[in-house]
Amino acid sequence: MKDEIPNLKDFDQRLRDEAHEEPTLAVPSGPPTSKTQIIAIYGKGGIGKSFTLANLSHMMAEMGKRVLLIGCDPKSDTTSLLFGGKACPTIIETSAKKKLAGEEVAIGDVCFKRGGVFAMELGGPEVGRGCGGRGIIHGFELLEKLGFHDWDFDYVLLDFLGDVVCGGFGLPIARDMAQKVILVASNDLQSLYVANNVCSAVEYFRKLGGNVGVAGLVINKDDGTGEAQAFADAVRIPVLAAIPQNDDLRKKSANYQIVGTHESQWGTMFEGLADAVGIAPPVRPTPLDQDGLLGLFDAKDTGGDYQLVPATDTDMRGKNAMPKESLEVIYDDA
Repeated sequence: MKDEIPNLKDFDQRLRDEAHEEPTLAVPSGPPTSKTQIIAIYGKGGIGKSFTLANLSHMMAEMGKRVLLIGCDPKSDTTSLLFGGKACPTIIETSAKKKLAGEEVAIGDVCFKRGGVFAMELGGPEVGRGCGGRGIIHGFELLEKLGFHDWDFDYVLLDFLGDVVCGGFGLPIARDMAQKVILVASNDLQSLYVANNVCSAVEYFRKLGGNVGVAGLVINKDDGTGEAQAFADAVRIPVLAAIPQNDDLRKKSANYQIVGTHESQWGTMFEGLADAVGIAPPVRPTPLDQDGLLGLFDAKDTGGDYQLVPATDTDMRGKNAMPKESLEVIYDDA
């Protein structure tokens, strides 16, 4: 065991170093071209980004657009609905296997298509074995080697986790790799907290000279309570679509069925979303502070009316709290 301890320390330090490495990606310095819209979609894990993107991309393809969907979530589940639940080989995993075999990665190894949509997954490291953000950066470096800048698409849709803040997940915003951001949230505090954080990131990099803006919000699992709409109004971004909380949608999503098609009763809704995504301009949001975010909800639901009570030294000492002897000098009567 003694011999293993230095190795564990070295491994831990390598992970820390890896997480702090600066990206080496070359970033275009000119204005975004109008030919390809590169759009980053952010939202809290489990909020329905993959459901929204799979159906949005499928509808865009039905409308005659060339669409590339890239999953940038280490869970690699962005394309699962599009491909009927089948796991898509990830770029990072495939690259590692090919490298060991002394081979080069080809497009057909990592990119697959259905219904006119081209899709791939970047992937990421196993838990505890690397930095997810660095995995994203490495994945984009591999895409560049595959010729990413020469590909011909109308839309490139990037699926990013919004509640992970390490560098790679903020790449599209920090490095102007996308023209605009779309947020996916619901009428709950946690998903709107994440959406607000992404708005803060956009505003931060705009102040540094960045160009990325927020195109709008997609409300998923909308139960009609209105908090997500109120959030959009407060940060001054449009609502692009409200996808209802509906049992039919839930069942079809769970069974890997595409509803973003003209053959579905939900086709019109996703066609409207596709139109809105295409024309929505990137705007500069006005993110809320914590009190402003809590103010969107009834205080009885969030505890927003709680007042902070300062702790004392005696509180901290608990059963060890004892009166301190006075340092005051007391003289006997003369």
